[in-house]
Amino acid sequence: MQFSHQSIAVRDHELHVVTSGDPDAAPYVFLHGWPQSWLAWHDVMIAAGEGARCIAIDLPGIGASRGGVAGGDKRAIAEVVHELVAKLGLDRPTLVGHDVGGMIVYAYMHAYADLARAVIVNTVIPGVDPWDAVRSRPEIWHFAFHTVPALPELLVHGHERPYFDFFFDRLSAAPAKVTPERRAQYADAYGSEDALRAGFDLYRAMPDDAKHNASAGPCDTPMLYLRGDHDPTDIAIYADGFRAAGIRDLETAVISGAGHFVGDEAPAALWAAIERDHRVRRAA
Repeated sequence: MQFSHQSIAVRDHELHVVTSGDPDAAPYVFLHGWPQSWLAWHDVMIAAGEGARCIAIDLPGIGASRGGVAGGDKRAIAEVVHELVAKLGLDRPTLVGHDVGGMIVYAYMHAYADLARAVIVNTVIPGVDPWDAVRSRPEIWHFAFHTVPALPELLVHGHERPYFDFFFDRLSAAPAKVTPERRAQYADAYGSEDALRAGFDLYRAMPDDAKHNASAGPCDTPMLYLRGDHDPTDIAIYADGFRAAGIRDLETAVISGAGHFVGDEAPAALWAAIERDHRVRRAA
């Protein structure tokens, strides 16, 4: 599989964009979560093969992308992604986001009507049930810690690898599948203070994200919601929350053998679920 790397200017940002597959095929744009980079989609893109046009980015300010979005506002990041989609000339892409990347997808699908589908993987959406229940769980302590101004950067800078390892080991069904090499690459993506700040700002914005999402209103963009089967919360609870929030066209699926980091743990199964939903919708 050939991967093409380029840096694309969008406003004040230089986005690291990685592409694979047939440039004339249906486009898929992938947004990673925390504490990862575009590499979270590497194995998924391999599973997609040449039959899809895959585009993965480092989120603004993280990895090889320069220029974070001040404050981490998901609507503002969605606007940057939207401009990238336009600059690449993508026609009705499928936008796929994991973790905080999924939060950006949710903001995007409410702001713009140019998606074929939205796919959100293993995340809770601020302001959408079960948001309050999830963030109150003791094992989600880091949501609060990451919102503290400056302190996470002070404590984590220079210790990115062991800090991130805690989450990979705790939240994965099969931690060994997040390989030492990949873990080192993820840590390197947040190795500067600016990149760390960009990552933690994604959490600092969540209270405001919750307010925006709670008042977002209905959305007709087709949406697929996916979770690993080792995640603790019943996917039906998330589905109920999305429908109550106004998502009118929703499908869900569970990925076997995966915890939180599905792209590393079960990339072929993740791609199969995304591609299967695409085929079913086209047939309908």
